[in-house]
Amino acid sequence: MKYTRYRSVLSLRTGQKQFAGRNAKGKITVRHRGGGHKQAFRIIDWHRSNEKALIVGFEYDPQRNAPLAKLYHKTEGSPIFSYILAPTGIKLFQEIFTYGKFQDNNITNKKLLQPGDAAPISFYESGDFIHAVQAFPGQGIIFGRSAGSFCQVISIILDSSISQYSKIRLPSGSQRLVDFSAQATLGVVASNQRQKNLIKAGRSRWLGWRPSVRGVAINPVDHPHGGGQGKTSGGRPSVTFKSWPTKGIPTRNKKRRNSFILLPRNK
Repeated sequence: MKYTRYRSVLSLRTGQKQFAGRNAKGKITVRHRGGGHKQAFRIIDWHRSNEKALIVGFEYDPQRNAPLAKLYHKTEGSPIFSYILAPTGIKLFQEIFTYGKFQDNNITNKKLLQPGDAAPISFYESGDFIHAVQAFPGQGIIFGRSAGSFCQVISIILDSSISQYSKIRLPSGSQRLVDFSAQATLGVVASNQRQKNLIKAGRSRWLGWRPSVRGVAINPVDHPHGGGQGKTSGGRPSVTFKSWPTKGIPTRNKKRRNSFILLPRNK
């Protein structure tokens, strides 16, 4: 997918403040972050607030690994633009639609879906690849947002109660139920296939990464792996600088349950 040589919409760009891996209290929660080149944050229309749009360009977003598609909405007044995640298979000056929210859920609409069209889960059939999926109606988009990722509709479950669900396979491999009224977009998220070859350390600093030091190269007072007299000193299980086990130890809370998750992700 080639980027178009148009400037981004200034009204859809906001400054992104750098917190350098710190939380609201200013405490460092993620080490080795900070600095980096100044980046602008693009506002994406996750809920597809217009019925019909025309694709007028593809842009790079420094905050994401997936390209963006610029949409043009024809109105009586001034033109309106918006951004969405660009799926594979879309072309320049192609029209995309949002079904369900502005139109009736007719069965004829299901046959008209093309990559980039947004519709409720009830519009999709078994085997369809979708992205930008809501977990619940009206909630934000939380599944299938990174480059090359997608969800797959496995089957349709008609519950005896009022709600109806579709079984979805998530990018992690886990399976969960999603309500029929939840929104999703047809297709797979495109990938710009940009390989970030770190030719020099300065390029890593541009991306916001600060230098990191191996634990075995630190003094024993600062890291559990530090100290020793080379190979004769033995070793210990791999831990973090706070002596927490790492490399394969499960960190998910066993008491955490979700009734909509049917099959956990593949180990």
